[in-house]
Amino acid sequence: MGFSEQDAPWWTRAVVYQVYPRSFQDSDGDGVGDLRGVLQRVDHLAELGVDVVWFSPIFRSPQDDNGYDISDYQDVDPLFGTLADLDEVVAALHARGMKVVMDLVVNHTSDEHPWFVESRSSPDSPKRDWYWWRPARAGMAPGAPGAEPTNWGSFFSGPAWEYDEASGEYYLHLFSRKQPDLNWENPEVRAAVYAMMRWWLDRGVDGFRMDVINVISKTVQEDGSLPDGLTHDGLLGDGSPHYTSGPRVHEFLAEMHREVFAGREGAFLTVGEMPGVTLEDARLFTDPARAEVDMVFQFEHVGLDHGPGGKFDPRPLRLTDLKASFGRWQAGLAETGWNSLYWDNHDQPRIVSRWGDDGRCRRESATMLATVLHLHRGTPYVYQGEELGMTNAHLTSFDAYRDIETLNYLAEARAHRGEGELLAAFAAMSRDNARTPVQWDATPHAGFTTGTPWLAANPNHDTVNAQAERADPRSVFHHYRRLIALRHDEPVVALGDFTMLLPDDEHVYAFTRRLGEVELLVLGNFTAEERLALVDPVWTDAQVVLGNYDDERVVETPVVLRPWEALVVRRRP
Repeated sequence: MGFSEQDAPWWTRAVVYQVYPRSFQDSDGDGVGDLRGVLQRVDHLAELGVDVVWFSPIFRSPQDDNGYDISDYQDVDPLFGTLADLDEVVAALHARGMKVVMDLVVNHTSDEHPWFVESRSSPDSPKRDWYWWRPARAGMAPGAPGAEPTNWGSFFSGPAWEYDEASGEYYLHLFSRKQPDLNWENPEVRAAVYAMMRWWLDRGVDGFRMDVINVISKTVQEDGSLPDGLTHDGLLGDGSPHYTSGPRVHEFLAEMHREVFAGREGAFLTVGEMPGVTLEDARLFTDPARAEVDMVFQFEHVGLDHGPGGKFDPRPLRLTDLKASFGRWQAGLAETGWNSLYWDNHDQPRIVSRWGDDGRCRRESATMLATVLHLHRGTPYVYQGEELGMTNAHLTSFDAYRDIETLNYLAEARAHRGEGELLAAFAAMSRDNARTPVQWDATPHAGFTTGTPWLAANPNHDTVNAQAERADPRSVFHHYRRLIALRHDEPVVALGDFTMLLPDDEHVYAFTRRLGEVELLVLGNFTAEERLALVDPVWTDAQVVLGNYDDERVVETPVVLRPWEALVVRRRP
């Protein structure tokens, strides 16, 4: 079933580490992380034991959306250094046995990219149809409210169309107005993207994490227009059915694989970030026989605590919802395809604050959450600082926020939500929670910079930092090292079958992994109280492989789990 030990790709045993360079390490005192800063910390990554380092965008960019608005795909933004600096970082990581994955942002460019500048220059520009230009809605004056070509809303609030006065037309931007969408229907666009990807592989990178790659194909009607989305209460329409895993997306990704990777030597990794992707589509995207992408990044589980008003209307997580989601994806990709496993990234709040206890039980809850995640079938991702048990920033004023998504929401929501309510929502869910500087030590600004950081360091860096974590053998950091080693050393962790246990238990997460004669039982207590795990008596006296309490553990059934306890035990039938 699925991959065997003989034919399993290298990435089934791998762990990926995400670097958000702006917040990782600053080398020159300007308050922004950079590539020379990464060079200072490569040994931290080597000690952790990760196999792949994925860099969030470091390309030339006006930084409207922290680098996800790219103005030159083949240069490094001076904020982060130079191409020569990047070559040095890649060489340093390769020398320590780690691969390098770049962020590929090709649904859209910056509006300052030469392609768009040329496209915007005239309706007759040869690059005009490299982007989605459309006239105003029939019968309406260009630029008037509601005259946009469709009623689609942007991910970053407001309409997804921006009026260009000079040409009298609108361009599509599913994200910021400074991030116009590329028209993938145009074969010249695709050829330019593939040439750029080959250029990076020739420079020595080992693959790509593809940003929102399942929205590159839009539904085009016979007359060349795009369809409206459903509306609720007369607000902007939901255009997502017309671009989420759109009609030609599988064709485009198969073409990309042929044009970029086919016939090349090397062990590459391709990861498709796919908001709104269904399990059925994910199976197609990741089926090795179809040669599209190796794995998908999906968002179902990180939406489970969103209330009716979306992410800034958070509600408590129901553990049974998490089990149902993870269990469905584990089962759905068991025979064909592959899962990405993650709690944190640059777009998500810190997991220990979100679903754990970032106070008295920070270490226990952080290590429990890590254990449960990493023992699933799939490739785990560690976001910078997660291995240190970094927490949300708990910012207390609107002035402290920098994230465009948060600030745009604030501008809209202030009229109908109280300031206290909004501050609580942002403290829980803003993307800035993940973007505070990595906490290296207890010195000012957490050892991240000698200057003023672009985003203030979390005040708890005096106790939560890499230096302290390294010194404590019981720390979150050393637990992550043990988890990563377990995946490397135990084929059952990488390739074993997955069976969910106790699906209706609201407190204990339990499952087994089995490969051949080896079986593991994984238990996680998602609460601050003792909980009983009603597992099969065959697990009595099973060998403890890993736990997050540092005493000798004898397994008795039912298992009494201490607050936030995680256990991994092994038996041979």
